[in-house]
Amino acid sequence: MEKKKFLERDDLETMSMEPLSPMSQMLSSPNLFIVITFGFKTKCNPSTFVEGFKTTLINAPRFSSKMVINYKKNGEPVWIPVSIRVEDHVTVPDLDYPNIENPDQFLEDYTSRIANIPMDMSKPLWELHLLNIKTSNAESVLLAKIHHSVGDGMSLMSLLLACSRKTSDPSALISNSPATKKPVKSMISAWWLIAGLWFMIRVTFTTLVEFFKLMLTTCFLRDTENPLMGNPEDGTQSWKVIHRIISFDDVKLVKNTMNMKVNDVLLGMTQAGLSRYLTTKYDGYTMSQKKKILEKIRFRGAVAINLRPATNIEDLANMMTKGSKCRWGNFIGTIIFPLWIKSEKDPLEYVRRAKATMDRKKISLEAFLFYGIIKFTLNFFGGKAVEAFGKRIFGNTSLAFSNVKGPDEEISLFGHPISYVAGSALVGSQALNIHFISYVNKIIINLAVDTTTIPDPHQLCDEIVEALKIIKSAVQEKRSHNMEV
Repeated sequence: MEKKKFLERDDLETMSMEPLSPMSQMLSSPNLFIVITFGFKTKCNPSTFVEGFKTTLINAPRFSSKMVINYKKNGEPVWIPVSIRVEDHVTVPDLDYPNIENPDQFLEDYTSRIANIPMDMSKPLWELHLLNIKTSNAESVLLAKIHHSVGDGMSLMSLLLACSRKTSDPSALISNSPATKKPVKSMISAWWLIAGLWFMIRVTFTTLVEFFKLMLTTCFLRDTENPLMGNPEDGTQSWKVIHRIISFDDVKLVKNTMNMKVNDVLLGMTQAGLSRYLTTKYDGYTMSQKKKILEKIRFRGAVAINLRPATNIEDLANMMTKGSKCRWGNFIGTIIFPLWIKSEKDPLEYVRRAKATMDRKKISLEAFLFYGIIKFTLNFFGGKAVEAFGKRIFGNTSLAFSNVKGPDEEISLFGHPISYVAGSALVGSQALNIHFISYVNKIIINLAVDTTTIPDPHQLCDEIVEALKIIKSAVQEKRSHNMEV
């Protein structure tokens, strides 16, 4: 594994340095990065992308800086700006496209291959691969490999939007203005004061409980051994990265009927899919025995929570074109989410449970506490302690989960209309990473799995897709019943 580069005393004296943020510090290992797939509706022109990134991406400070060790601060990593050639970060492989028998499989293998190569820490931490290969969902593909210390999923999505333009209006940025909230009438009364006090009590109590659980997880509380649980002590991982496109309308149907958030539906279908998959992994047991096994499993996920207010896309665009200041980078917390892994007769119970658990998490301050712990640990104990804390959290849970909202309308990147955006974050010793990304009327399910633990990722993905179909059917049946009544 490549090490972060050390600089000599004289070099550091003359350079402007910026410390890593707390979350970037936790995610500073060469093996922690994000692989993003952009599918385009047209063949890609490599020179157009190179010229486009010269006027946008490299003007974002993290994309024109590299990580080095500062000997003055106990060997802590820092960012230093460097000169950069976009061409050094862009790969256009010379492939015999006509003789590729299965383009979808080729893309999957290519993506997985670059996911198994540690990041080159001697230069700015990103690389691009342009493939003019026609797949089931695109005419060409851009693969971006970006180190996780550079930014999280939400910040990278915001940067993508700032580099892009509306397909319907090539000169216009897409808008990310938050929805207008309904005005709330002022009702000051004794009952409202009591309700406010009760809410504060709930927040305090729930936060204390979740903080206690977080500390137990950090110290010793580990998930039950199960077929999806990685081995943090093993150290060897063989990543397979796959994605599947489903209809956003199916998810919205469940969301609207059940009166919940999109994230609740995605967590619910994930719980149902994982339950279906695990049921197939206990051969030699009766269904009754399998049900009892699932009921005893402690199965939790580290769920990423965005802590930043909405970043204005125009501010990011100005940062890249005019050099203006804009806060950007890793600003996320994590909650420990207990997944409902059961054999349920009613498929809607999975989404009900997901909503109930997430509602409880929302009124706690667990995500902010997690970030605060990282920041406190960095300030008082240093970067090594922060990395150790992250390894404990990810090593004692079964999966990593996130959901990133993409644009609601079609966008083009340097004149290339985008068909879909997929992406997986490889974030530690967990054998399973599940990430959802929305794009217009599509949701992309992304799985990054360690094949030494999970040799059949396509079956797992099939079970998650099938779970949504079953939940959708149950919702449609419920709606029909309500209309008859």
